[in-house]
Amino acid sequence: MQFKNLKLVDYVVYGRGAFNQLDEILAPRRKADFPMIFFLDHYFVGKPLASRIPLRGKDKIIYVDVTHEPKTKQVDALAAALKAEFGEVSGVIGIGGGSAMDLAKAVSLMMTNPGSSADYQGWDLVKQAGVYKVGIPTLSGTGAEVSRTTVLTGPVRKLGMNSDFTPFTQIILDPELTQNAPANQRFYTGMDCYIHCIESLEGTYLNEFSRSYGEKALDLCRKVFVEKEKWDNESDEQLMMASYAGGMSIAYSQVGVAHAVSYGLSFLLGTKHGIGNCIVMNHLEEYYPAGVKEFKYMVEKNNIEIPTGICAGLTEEQFDAMINVSLGMKPLWENALGKDWESIMTREKLRALYGKL
Repeated sequence: MQFKNLKLVDYVVYGRGAFNQLDEILAPRRKADFPMIFFLDHYFVGKPLASRIPLRGKDKIIYVDVTHEPKTKQVDALAAALKAEFGEVSGVIGIGGGSAMDLAKAVSLMMTNPGSSADYQGWDLVKQAGVYKVGIPTLSGTGAEVSRTTVLTGPVRKLGMNSDFTPFTQIILDPELTQNAPANQRFYTGMDCYIHCIESLEGTYLNEFSRSYGEKALDLCRKVFVEKEKWDNESDEQLMMASYAGGMSIAYSQVGVAHAVSYGLSFLLGTKHGIGNCIVMNHLEEYYPAGVKEFKYMVEKNNIEIPTGICAGLTEEQFDAMINVSLGMKPLWENALGKDWESIMTREKLRALYGKL
């Protein structure tokens, strides 16, 4: 049997106020004349967080628009602009939700690898280590801070750059940064973590490594979204660690049906990842009956409205495009349904599922 030799994040700092150590953490990684580039979620324009970023020399803050999920052309444009302006950079720091962190990971890789980021959508296609990269989440749930992928929408597919070169060199987990997140956004990213766990724990790839992290992440999600009556500082801390553990759980296994289907929504409709997972999970009783029942309870308890009817009016050509993207996620389907998944999830069955969304 061939076991996965798992590449993890090199360094982790956790704690309230840990963001204040950023200058100290970056100092030994700085190269003379080459700046640190900070990709900051555009949500923080005009907010205090930007003024706390420790700029030195030619360092630059780039506000990244994450209204839509990262695209390969966006990654390529950012990398090309940095090469044109600076030649090289000392590092790339992503501060924000999953999209901002994924952009940082992808641009780091494209500073040292030729061609377009679309060339590297898939498993183990990246050949060169990227520049130093740091992930600092301001939302919890995606697991982007710990994963070996950076999810991108390209010209023909939505697929990650999955490689041992993708994980961050350093992450800073500071629960204070998440405390003022909008309630809806916090729920959607939190559910991304919850759904990670359900898919991992019920998948055919499951082993004790994945189970240990997945069960802990699931327990923390339940504390936050089921047991608590109102959000507090402890909730921020619990969901941040749920995100980390959930990301670790799928690192040695995989996600499943909800993610595989939501990739099609994102590719065609631009549906944000967390919302897309929730839209799909709402209709997956056949695959995750207990998880869907609990998910619906959390939706009701937290007064969240899950969008419906988003596929109404689509053409068959558009349905086909989504189906093609979704069925391309072979490891996800195999984890969910087993090695004979193609005889279970036919194009007709997937078309019927998309029709319900």
